[in-house]
Amino acid sequence: MYTITPLENGLENVQGFYCGAVNVGMRKPSANSDALAGDVAFIRSGSPCDIVALFTQNRFQAAPIKHFQRYPEGFQTDFVLINAKNANAMTGVQGIKDIDTAMESLKQKLIVLNPVMSSTGVIGYRLPISKITSAFDKFDFQSKNSDQTARAIMTTDGFKKELSYRVKLEDGSVFHIAAICKGAGMINPAMATMLCFIITDAMIPRDDMQEMLAFSNEKSFNRISVDGDTSTNDTVMLLSNHTSGSYDKEAFKEALEMVMFEMAMMVLRDGEGATKLVTFEVKGAKSDEEARIASVALSNSLLVKTALFGEDPNWGRIASTIGASGVECDEEKLTIHYDDLLIYSATHRELDVVREEVAYTVMKQESFKVTCNLGIGDGVYTAYGCDLSYAYVKINAEYRT
Repeated sequence: MYTITPLENGLENVQGFYCGAVNVGMRKPSANSDALAGDVAFIRSGSPCDIVALFTQNRFQAAPIKHFQRYPEGFQTDFVLINAKNANAMTGVQGIKDIDTAMESLKQKLIVLNPVMSSTGVIGYRLPISKITSAFDKFDFQSKNSDQTARAIMTTDGFKKELSYRVKLEDGSVFHIAAICKGAGMINPAMATMLCFIITDAMIPRDDMQEMLAFSNEKSFNRISVDGDTSTNDTVMLLSNHTSGSYDKEAFKEALEMVMFEMAMMVLRDGEGATKLVTFEVKGAKSDEEARIASVALSNSLLVKTALFGEDPNWGRIASTIGASGVECDEEKLTIHYDDLLIYSATHRELDVVREEVAYTVMKQESFKVTCNLGIGDGVYTAYGCDLSYAYVKINAEYRT
């Protein structure tokens, strides 16, 4: 038996890790905040860490990802450098060389092992190296400030995303796991668009890290959609310094799943201009793969998303999207529910006044579930999405201004 307890202050709870951020002039003062948030952050460990990562499926992977992939398989690190406002993507070979330049400068200030970098921001511009490296004179490398670090990696995010858990095992030993994340737009279930940094002091074997990260990612970030677009920089990193000396595979697996799923839901709740978080369950499909195709199509559909924003119980958009997805389906067998309300079946094709009023009530909630039973087989899959509001257009129309 084991217990998993949520903790405040995110990354600060994990033994042997340090974190912080500074502003070097890339992020300008916010009109709705007196504080000047950081734009360059770090996460470091006092001892070498095993590290595993998953990256974007976009063919144009950003320079920080290419830089990471130059290291030999199974390498260890003790330092992650993160910047906002500049993605260092589509910058060619020079973008990777710029990271090398920054890391050489870092090594003049601190002994580091195979440092890695992650970036977020506008695509197509080289890093302002002099600004990035100026952070090294400002960092307090002994600091533990999760709030500062989580805020520094935000772009269009409306709120910081951080959490932490303490896991106590039956023998009384304890380990911790914590994470920070950024993401609000360009979110697609293809290693959904975000940066996520997960750290732990668990004594976890490297093979377990890779296996569990991939499994948990499939259950979380790979199932969410804000707008169906995939970034060049998507990254999820898991680092362990083994400091606690404590580990249990099942306990760690559950804790990691909790961390990544809750982070994914935070991203959806913060979807650019989003007002609703909606679960799309497709069951009764010919196969799990066909259920996945239909479920993801629903989470990505712009027509479905705008109907959700308008709180319009137009089941025709749901049915049409399933039919267009290419999966095997039959209108005589299909049923659609909004939460527990039957919204469509072959014998209930038109909404009567009573059911339409109940449907409106369901859709006014901040979160609800759309369940589509295709009535064909045993395939099941669940994806997660949000609505699409006027604010999304405004935010993305003015992204660089």
